[in-house]
Amino acid sequence: MKKIKKKIIEVFSRSFELPSEVTLKLPRITLIGSIHAYIENHDGLVVFSNDKLVLDVYQGRVHITGKNFVLKMMLEHEILLEGDISDVRYEPVESKHQGEEGL
Repeated sequence: MKKIKKKIIEVFSRSFELPSEVTLKLPRITLIGSIHAYIENHDGLVVFSNDKLVLDVYQGRVHITGKNFVLKMMLEHEILLEGDISDVRYEPVESKHQGEEGL
């Protein structure tokens, strides 16, 4: 059932030319050099410090490391981070419901 739903969403996205990050709940990260990161479609702030930002996103977490971090803007599903960004990493998290499709 899950595979059928995913296929329908993919066909719908292509038919209406919708960006995949919108229909598939994917995070969108825009870097401006190494001084700004604009993150859309996040599900919440997990960790914020002077040198680390961790966000929950659909099926995982985004980790950003660096130094001198400042949150310039934080909305419900968008964040603008400023600082010296050295690394951006996505960490997938297995779904709690994975393997329960037939239940």
